[in-house]
Amino acid sequence: MTHRPDPRLAEFDAVLFDLDGVLTPTAEVHMHAWQTMFDELFADWAITPPYTEHDYYAYVDGKKRYDGVAGLLRSRDVEVPWGDPSDDASEPTVCGIGNRKNDVFMRVLDRDGIAAFPGSLALMDALRSVSMPVAVVSSSKNAGPVLDAAGIRDRFPVVVDGLVAEQRHLPSKPAPDVFFEGARALGADPARTVVVEDAIAGVEAGAAGGFGLVIGVDRGAGREALRAAGADLIVNDLIDLVENAE
Repeated sequence: MTHRPDPRLAEFDAVLFDLDGVLTPTAEVHMHAWQTMFDELFADWAITPPYTEHDYYAYVDGKKRYDGVAGLLRSRDVEVPWGDPSDDASEPTVCGIGNRKNDVFMRVLDRDGIAAFPGSLALMDALRSVSMPVAVVSSSKNAGPVLDAAGIRDRFPVVVDGLVAEQRHLPSKPAPDVFFEGARALGADPARTVVVEDAIAGVEAGAAGGFGLVIGVDRGAGREALRAAGADLIVNDLIDLVENAE
């Protein structure tokens, strides 16, 4: 039996998916990598108070890597030079610290691999059955390796990730620019486009951009926080957006 997407999605012309935490459980890998890196950094630099899960959602989740580093350090009244993306992971710069986190993330991804959420696969299949244009819009520079590892790269003709944002000088979420770029690449009007996000910053970006429907996936941010950020609809899993799914 071929399932179809929720009729509410059929009212629109395209769907833009965040990646980490929406299509794949890489948010957990990112959270682990950030925790590991900041725990070591805070211990080395005697930074207090300790890094917590709240910091991940408040300063890091959904944002470009270096913006996350800068925002988190600023919350502890720590300022370091921005540096350059080519900085070695040992450099005491925003870019160096961000690259240190990325090294941890890639080690975990290479070791453990990744698989798409079953509910997300079901929704992707349902959208493909009605020829709905889709794209991935992610702040991560690792979107390509994650999509490859999950075996879903061929499902997305358009991927706007952290590398594209850097090349085109697009600001990080919660600015809506990366979503505008995804809609533009699909030839869709933002007002006729759906945004699917699990991060507060991503939901804020969709709302700020005037997208037609902003769906919040509650993977830990909390329904109240997603609603306050501007989510029009909140689900626990994308299987909730597949019609007649069992």
